[in-house]
Amino acid sequence: MLVWINGPFGGGKTQTAFELHRRLPGSVVCDPEMVGFGLHRTMPKELRDDFQDLPAWRQGVFEVLDLVLSKHDGVVIAPMTVVNPAYFAETVGRLRETGHDVRHFTLLADQETVRNRLRKRGGFGLRFEGFALDRITHCLDALQHPDFAEHIHTDHITIPDVADHIATSTALPLTPNTDSPLRANLRRALVTAKHIRF
Repeated sequence: MLVWINGPFGGGKTQTAFELHRRLPGSVVCDPEMVGFGLHRTMPKELRDDFQDLPAWRQGVFEVLDLVLSKHDGVVIAPMTVVNPAYFAETVGRLRETGHDVRHFTLLADQETVRNRLRKRGGFGLRFEGFALDRITHCLDALQHPDFAEHIHTDHITIPDVADHIATSTALPLTPNTDSPLRANLRRALVTAKHIRF
């Protein structure tokens, strides 16, 4: 099974992916963003626009996830914002057409909630957050479409609650969440630190 976690930048996709991974033995996180960063590294800076616009990114994501889903015995988790319906069809849609069991979830929140989350991340000096802040309205509007269901509204629920929702919807057997509040905060901080984009 592929669990694709969509949503706006700052929506909690990566935190949710690693919460699922932590509580789902045998699972693996495959981040499609890494394919884009790899493509950017091969290009001069002046050509590094939105890597999703590169056909190589969509093809690469499909090929990597197709391979992992074919060879890995456990659940595959992919946290990635995709709001363009054509790009969604070329990635999530193609994987479904190939015969893979793909479960798609979109994490949504009010604009102010998302802005506050991004501002907190901006405290780490992330250059990416300006890009993300500029696209909040477009992302949230586009992701409301039924094609991007199942929607999970995250304004008033925790990351473990989101993971539990996904597990219930997919019948995945998560281990119990035994983190104390302190341990949960430390774990989230570590995930954030590992995904800082300088």
